[in-house]
Amino acid sequence: MYDDILIPTDGSETISETLAHGLPLADHDDATVHALYVVDSRITAATTDETGPKLERSLEAEGRDAVATVEERASERGLDAVSDVRKGTPSKTILEYADAHDIDLIVIGTRGKSPREKVTSLGSVSERVVDNASIPVFVVRGAGGDG
Repeated sequence: MYDDILIPTDGSETISETLAHGLPLADHDDATVHALYVVDSRITAATTDETGPKLERSLEAEGRDAVATVEERASERGLDAVSDVRKGTPSKTILEYADAHDIDLIVIGTRGKSPREKVTSLGSVSERVVDNASIPVFVVRGAGGDG
């Protein structure tokens, strides 16, 4: 049913919960796991010329570590895994990656928000992915991080 499953990560602890659901799905269909970390270009754009490059390098390193975690966990199950670290707006970049790589399913983590947090936030990455995806999205509600 699924040949390619995308598991975006932001490096937070939510990835453990996301992988607990996403990897069995990949295992069931012997799907390739795609790990993706997006360096949020809005964050790097808001920095000064002096701090921007250092922050971007730091976020890219964090991203490489985050996707390596997903790759390692997939490999432990004998699954093929590929990873990528990209720059952009997270939800948009996730959807662009999914389209470009013929992804069949996105498994993404989110964190539970209180009603007050929902009113004051602009929406989460996972919400934007669900709202705009043309393929199925499996949302794993977690305790930390925002997918």
